[in-house]
Amino acid sequence: MSDQTPYDLARAAAAKLAELTGVERHDIALVLGSGWLPAVDALGEATAEIDTTDVPGFSAAAVAGHSGKIRSIRNGDKNLLVFLSRTHFYEGKGVAAVVHPIRTAAAAGCSSIVLTNGCGGLKEGWQPGQPVLISDHINLTGHSPLVGANFVDLTDLYSPRLRAMCKEVDPSLDEGVYVQFTGPHYETPAEVRMAGIMGGHLVGMSTTLEAIAAREAGMEILGISLVTNLAAGLSGEPLDHAEVLEAGKAAASRMGGLLSQVVARI
Repeated sequence: MSDQTPYDLARAAAAKLAELTGVERHDIALVLGSGWLPAVDALGEATAEIDTTDVPGFSAAAVAGHSGKIRSIRNGDKNLLVFLSRTHFYEGKGVAAVVHPIRTAAAAGCSSIVLTNGCGGLKEGWQPGQPVLISDHINLTGHSPLVGANFVDLTDLYSPRLRAMCKEVDPSLDEGVYVQFTGPHYETPAEVRMAGIMGGHLVGMSTTLEAIAAREAGMEILGISLVTNLAAGLSGEPLDHAEVLEAGKAAASRMGGLLSQVVARI
């Protein structure tokens, strides 16, 4: 039995990252969700790319569209730590595994984080391939990454400053409330209607637990969803993960350009 805490494990992972990448301190972390992988090349010159399995606490990617790699990228005067895959809550590895990359990024020096995902869109007029800024979230997993009487304020969880910065880059960007279901099954039409009644505009299977852990770590958070499909019951068509990946490929240029310009301003 090990008495190592999740924070000890994150510090060990950060130390290993520094050793493997040759970068002592990173500035901004990015987590690329389903469909976002093609956008990574626009972020800047890669200084190193390593397998997640070479770093303590990480496991191999379990979902198509996630590469199982961590890339260190130089963007201007900033070092970016880019996670090209994530551990999803539905994989059954526990909440600590889901947020381990976030805690590792904080231990590696990152003061800001960009969380991205592919999701279903509820708002009329949204189309697949459209980026939407996350203004708030509803966590329906029934879990939290926080342990014990650790009370963390989630007001303005998704930074108004960073959202305003994104709109300076692309004034057409819309905002919405992201709702995380547990997955891995897609939501039923009735669940989508429920999410809308609760005030949600985006539905998916990631991000909220990571955002809470990032706030606990004192990081400034930007959330961006890529609407990869209309949510269940809105299009009359069945949902398909291949559709998610295809929408990401089609939007790769726009997503990469947006991320590159935004991180340069953070």
